[in-house]
Amino acid sequence: MANREKNKKILLELLKRPDNSRCADCGAPDPDWASYKLGVFVCLNCSGVHRSMSNRVKSIQLDYWEDQLVAFMKSNGNASARALYEKAVPVYYYQPQQKDYEVLREQWIRAKYERMEFTGETKFFGLLPGFYEGILWKKGKDNMQFLKRKFVLSDREFTLTYYNKEDESKGPKAVISIKDLNATFQPEKISHPHGLQLTYQEDTHTRNLYVYHECPEEIVTWYNAIRAARYAYLKTAYPTGSDEELIPKITRNYLKEGFMEKTGPSLTEPFKKRWFSLDSQSRKLLYFKGKLDAEELGVIFIGTESKGYCVKECIPKQARGNKWKFGVMVETPERQFVFMCEQEREQREWLDVLRQVMSRPMAPQDYTSKFLILSYLMMAWW
Repeated sequence: MANREKNKKILLELLKRPDNSRCADCGAPDPDWASYKLGVFVCLNCSGVHRSMSNRVKSIQLDYWEDQLVAFMKSNGNASARALYEKAVPVYYYQPQQKDYEVLREQWIRAKYERMEFTGETKFFGLLPGFYEGILWKKGKDNMQFLKRKFVLSDREFTLTYYNKEDESKGPKAVISIKDLNATFQPEKISHPHGLQLTYQEDTHTRNLYVYHECPEEIVTWYNAIRAARYAYLKTAYPTGSDEELIPKITRNYLKEGFMEKTGPSLTEPFKKRWFSLDSQSRKLLYFKGKLDAEELGVIFIGTESKGYCVKECIPKQARGNKWKFGVMVETPERQFVFMCEQEREQREWLDVLRQVMSRPMAPQDYTSKFLILSYLMMAWW
């Protein structure tokens, strides 16, 4: 028993070291598991992936640790593992965090320790030939049917092209510029564990493509291939930009999504349920009829408080058709927008994220984005 407590105390002391105080794979604080095959300290979620790979894991608190295993952990640890297994991670490769989806965390762990992709001994796929291609299941524009489509990604032409048939001789269905392309995992939204949403600009509209692949490694490869192409584009478009500046622009997740009820500009029209997506990087609040729509119904630019924008709770007067009771009012220099949330918690969340965007200074490109949105709205009103 004394030996058990002594070894547990040694492991707990090892966890106090800065590199060991966070999960070696997702960065979660206070990891309480360890792989005694690799010598790394990991969180409970990542320990499950290691166990499925036969990487021999134990609980720091609950399991018995033999002297030789403790000595192995002492002579290794997260820092030395990173020096080996993350020696050559491409700058554009997405390294998942604690709250990222399982498919991203699992493939990151398998890429590091199982496929040894980042040790520098084998060159990571990147986009060395100038393109990446394959088959993805794509949702139809106006229905819920997913069909196989061929996709071709080129970092020479900065395009993503897809074809309705595998026969390319019939021409592409769409040629998408890498300039405006974004990719974000959406398993719950798409109802598939490997669901990926691709978003780009088509004329004045935002266009969404919903895709998946049955193989988790393949869908994560597609995601990182898109990131590689985006990184190549950004390095060309902003040649003086540092990696610290460019990497956050490669891909992004929505700050918040969900259903709210919306009324018209007169505030007397019946409320209708709409799906909202807040893109904080472009300062756009987009709304759709349904959560898997290909195009938005409208878009609201979210400026700063100093430019006349604000958000607050509200209880609309003369409201008609609203089933939900928790109001959010967004005021812009042009008009007021009133939305209703189903729960008070959702109301607070929307207020918080909208204020977060409004508190951030506008960049030069934001003024261009605002002008384009207002021009589009003027055309729609006329």
